[in-house]
Amino acid sequence: MATAVNKLSARAVATIRDAGRHSDGAGLYLQVSPTGAKSWLFMFKRDGKRREIGLGSVRDVSLADARQKAAEARKLIDAGKDPLAERRATAAAERALEAKPTFAAVADSLIASIAPGFRNAKHLEQWRTTLGASYCSSIRDIAIDEITTEDVLRVLQPIWSTKAETASRVRGRIERVLDAAKAKGLRLGENPARWRGHLDSLLPKRQKLQRGHHAAMPYASVSAFVARLRASEGISACALEFLILTAGRSGEVMGARWAEFDLRAKVWTVPAERMKAGREHRVPLSARAIQIVTGLKEHRPNNDGGSAFVFPGAKQGASLSVMALDMQMRRLKSTDTVHGFRSSFRDWVGEETTFPREVAEAALAHTVGNEVERAYRRGDALEKRRKLMDDWALYCERDETTVGS
Repeated sequence: MATAVNKLSARAVATIRDAGRHSDGAGLYLQVSPTGAKSWLFMFKRDGKRREIGLGSVRDVSLADARQKAAEARKLIDAGKDPLAERRATAAAERALEAKPTFAAVADSLIASIAPGFRNAKHLEQWRTTLGASYCSSIRDIAIDEITTEDVLRVLQPIWSTKAETASRVRGRIERVLDAAKAKGLRLGENPARWRGHLDSLLPKRQKLQRGHHAAMPYASVSAFVARLRASEGISACALEFLILTAGRSGEVMGARWAEFDLRAKVWTVPAERMKAGREHRVPLSARAIQIVTGLKEHRPNNDGGSAFVFPGAKQGASLSVMALDMQMRRLKSTDTVHGFRSSFRDWVGEETTFPREVAEAALAHTVGNEVERAYRRGDALEKRRKLMDDWALYCERDETTVGS
């Protein structure tokens, strides 16, 4: 005779008050404690012994869900397996996984911990992208202590030659994640993402001049170029000459706002959030730089509150784009780069003047090495740099007939 199943109803489950076990059939029971608490129980025999598995409280598991859980347990029994042993093995695996976090968990935790140190949201997003599914999908689900050299190579090899700069950043950030894991005691041994003495033997060296080197105009040619630039018309020509005279970066110049200028003191103060090094940078302005800025002042809106851009773009409320400077270079048939003018300036300081190295580095807003050098960013550094920038402006304004004399 077939065993009756599904003997209980949802109403019965809700109304039964008698303590004890109430069968639904096929090993599933509603268990009511003396205090009235209700839970589900699945009972079965294994090796001649009665075994039982709790399936959860009635509050959390419905009658239908309890029947489904019981059916799954019966399938295991039919396959010759012990449902209780299987549950314990699954729980142990879950505990082991919790004890050994994945690469994704450690990477995300690292990003969250270092996020306050990022200069801007874009930098933070770059970390998330390079360590996320876009590049690291093949390793994100691997336990952090199981990441191997082969895993790292699987990430890097597809982009090493085609996206060299990105690949280098991905490698460096993977290395940092694995270092963080080791510092937390989550893995042991050497870092499989280390470059020197490890991956440098397995991957081709990056080609030189991939980054940080920009075609620079020889400083001896700058004055003739500036003369041609002054013969040009438009905001982009003014912005490019101002960039040359201040040895600034494109982003700093393009983002310049009127509120940053003290024309009486002849100083342009670039706020920390717009500087690469994340520190405020004061720029002493030469007479010609002041002339450029004051010449643009008449076009400044009267109600901008100091927020309008000094070098506005065609779109209202937007600054001139960096591409506008590149196009200005092309119109003057120059194959050099805008950023290269910083190198032109630095070469001129080193070869044509007696200004100390630390003054030149401070003018470029570089982070210099020791306390003595860093002192040039404070106190009388501004006046020392003012003399330097005045001399550079005079050099850039030389009459072409005097070049080489």
